[in-house]
Amino acid sequence: MAINLATKFLPYVDEKFSTESKKSLLTNQDFDWTGAHTVKVYKVSTSQMNDYKRNTPEGMAGSRYGVIKDLDATTEEFTLKNDRSFTFVIDKLDMDETVRNVQAASALERQTREVVIPEVDAYTYGVMCADAGHKPAAKTLTKTNIYTEILAGNNALDNAEVPETGRIIVVTPDVYVLMKQCTDITMETDIGNDLRLKGVISNLDGAAVIKVPANRLPKDFGFLIAHPCATVAPTKLEDYKIHEDPPGISGSLVEGRIAYDAFVLENKVNAIYYQAQSAGQDTTE
Repeated sequence: MAINLATKFLPYVDEKFSTESKKSLLTNQDFDWTGAHTVKVYKVSTSQMNDYKRNTPEGMAGSRYGVIKDLDATTEEFTLKNDRSFTFVIDKLDMDETVRNVQAASALERQTREVVIPEVDAYTYGVMCADAGHKPAAKTLTKTNIYTEILAGNNALDNAEVPETGRIIVVTPDVYVLMKQCTDITMETDIGNDLRLKGVISNLDGAAVIKVPANRLPKDFGFLIAHPCATVAPTKLEDYKIHEDPPGISGSLVEGRIAYDAFVLENKVNAIYYQAQSAGQDTTE
């Protein structure tokens, strides 16, 4: 580990900027992975409507309600695929000779903020975009057509009978600039403090708008409209440890492990609308 020895430095670390995760707004924790690595979810079919036969012809077999059929009960299986870890050591002399700026606890917090959270976010958003039920052809998004395209997305969810409340629109900072430049868009910025703390910046067409850094989203990402009922994003294990003076080390050994995944339910894929941009588009236009 490269360490700059202290001569006369202030007790300050030049931290990298990082964004808090907004994943919880877009996903749910409806299933319990406790004691299991795989969860099976039932999908049960329905029965069609029939004309009630009030006067059954003589000799006709069956029910007056129609032909009796069995309901299909199939399952979809979700198995956690990501079991990730990290480790690093902070030597006692490194802590002493850098005016204690290299502390195990702060280093661990920095690791989760700058490495772990962005990885989990990027994976989850990638799954949602890949498995979205609505994926129109890539388009060039501009300040002129951005509102029309978002309306088209919400309309697709309306026709799929997705709940109108709770929808989230995900945009990059560049696409958000297009939205602000669009003369047809009037965004409601009177947001409750609880939602603002979670990252909601405005409301548009009945959906909350959040900004996510482009480096946590798929390449050529345009925007995403999703209802949290569609995506299950479990974190089965999140374990972080700091070992002081373990065998063979004079200092702190930091270890971390996180087991996570994200799944889009087959019967709810139409609750996600993903609009990609044309490859290589300049989103500032």
